[in-house]
Amino acid sequence: MKHAARVRTAAITIAIILASLAFHYFGAAGLWDIGISDRLNQRESVTDKNIYIIGIDDKTLEKYGPVNTWSREIPAKLVELLSADGAKPAVIGFDIIYSEQADEQADNQFADACREAGNVVVARSFAFKEMPETDENGKVTYNPYHVDYVIEPYESLRGSAVHGYANTTVDADGYVRQAMAYIDYEGERAYSLSSQVYKMYQESRGEEAIFPATYGRSNRFYFTYSGKPGGYNVVSMADVLDGNVDAKIFQGAVVLVGAYAVGMQDSYTPAITHNSQMYGVEIHANIIEALLEGKTQTPLPPLLYALAAAMLCGVFFVAACKLKMLPTGIIFVLLAALDVVFARAMYRQGSIVPVILLPIVLAVIFLARVIQGYLTEIMRRRRVVNVFKQYVAPQVVDKISKDRDFELVLGGENRHVAVLFVDIRGFTTMSESMQPEEVVEILNEYLSLTTKSIFANGGTLDKFVGDATMAVFNAPFALDDYIFRAVCTAWDMRAGADALAAKFEKRYGESVAFGIGVNCGNAVVGNIGCEFRMDYTAIGDTVNTAARLESNAKRGQILISEEVYEAVKERVAVTPIGEIPLKGKSKGVFVYQLDEVKK
Repeated sequence: MKHAARVRTAAITIAIILASLAFHYFGAAGLWDIGISDRLNQRESVTDKNIYIIGIDDKTLEKYGPVNTWSREIPAKLVELLSADGAKPAVIGFDIIYSEQADEQADNQFADACREAGNVVVARSFAFKEMPETDENGKVTYNPYHVDYVIEPYESLRGSAVHGYANTTVDADGYVRQAMAYIDYEGERAYSLSSQVYKMYQESRGEEAIFPATYGRSNRFYFTYSGKPGGYNVVSMADVLDGNVDAKIFQGAVVLVGAYAVGMQDSYTPAITHNSQMYGVEIHANIIEALLEGKTQTPLPPLLYALAAAMLCGVFFVAACKLKMLPTGIIFVLLAALDVVFARAMYRQGSIVPVILLPIVLAVIFLARVIQGYLTEIMRRRRVVNVFKQYVAPQVVDKISKDRDFELVLGGENRHVAVLFVDIRGFTTMSESMQPEEVVEILNEYLSLTTKSIFANGGTLDKFVGDATMAVFNAPFALDDYIFRAVCTAWDMRAGADALAAKFEKRYGESVAFGIGVNCGNAVVGNIGCEFRMDYTAIGDTVNTAARLESNAKRGQILISEEVYEAVKERVAVTPIGEIPLKGKSKGVFVYQLDEVKK
């Protein structure tokens, strides 16, 4: 049974792993996790950045006006300045789409300048649309990166410069942390603007352009930012055109030209900051540097991670079953810390793994074991309570079940209590003349009445002794007005006895009546017995006197001691009986008959 239960639990654990993994990769948790990964891994690094940005900033816009009104002579002049002797960059990338023809002469001038430079990459844009596609096996799948249409450079420029699509990949949470390397378009490999610039830069240095591992139909990859907004060398386009910047600083470098003003609406939220905007041209610069430095990543295959995580969680589950809470908690903390270290190490090796998924699942397992243990203990205690309630006072059992500091140990305390004894008068004689089942019925009705009366007044049912009942008030817990409560209990018992007498007189021709005795004083209360069998009870002269009062009480009579009377005399009516001798006591006890209780 235990083995089967553990197998079921292990299956549930694996199901939790896989479900969590699915939620991680396809739900909001994935974005939350990757956001934590950003804060863990996206750090500004100090590198020798041979990348420059010529920004179309506010100064440039103020001098030349809005970009859409510019003559193509302006970018043509920029390319010519950058192509001068001693100032030629390795590659010039325009993060601007020149799609419409304007002035033919100026358009041709820009196209000619790009052709002569031979190192210019201009932007185009792909419009994607999800479309069904059929593979070689006839299976239909939906491609979200099907190219619906392309915004191309104008015709003369199209043949004079290399093209790269400038689409920016924004994740569902609004942050940019991925880039597309290339896509297959019209039977050819179409590179992104960043990839094309990287490719040409490597060729200019005589090195091979090695693209990182990618995933998905769009051939995406994650990249690590090298700088925060403003981290690259940015110069104003106006200053370059005016000759205020020596063009020789761009020799052999990557030069990117693009929007660097708020009004041009080309800014995004980078994964490195989460709280500030970065211009698109600067994002391209970070992507290019990530390609050059090998700071790219792809997600680890989910199934591989799921299997490894399931094995680790299975081991943790077994440990949680066998170990106590503290060592299990320590193991949980260590595994969570190791998971973070592992995630960082894998990121540096080019693989992205969830950062918080495993700790969350481990926490679920740990919490489940805590809850299971708690519920198991509750059920165990409930079973013990239910069994003990059949033998001992319910208040004592409740104390055991609720009070962690309460222990069942031998010993007791001296405590002032009120003690009540009640007995059926003539029960032995009556039982001889009745059937056993009739005797049991009468006894059960009687004990039910006495028990309900005791509990209704907050007393503790100490024990049943044959047809007698003993109750204690003010133990094991302090009870307000406990002497009066004991008197009220006796009065309730006698009142209930009248109904029982009428019932059994009619049914069996026999009647029952109670004799009750109540006393108060100091007594030793606690667990009496031995280590393997003990009872919670009260002992001492106070208890013995209460028992003697009950034995002297006549049918339907309630006898109370003088100590009890003095405590409640303002609320009762009594008849003095006088001093009566009690068995076992050298001196008599003055007693009263209880006639009325003023509740």
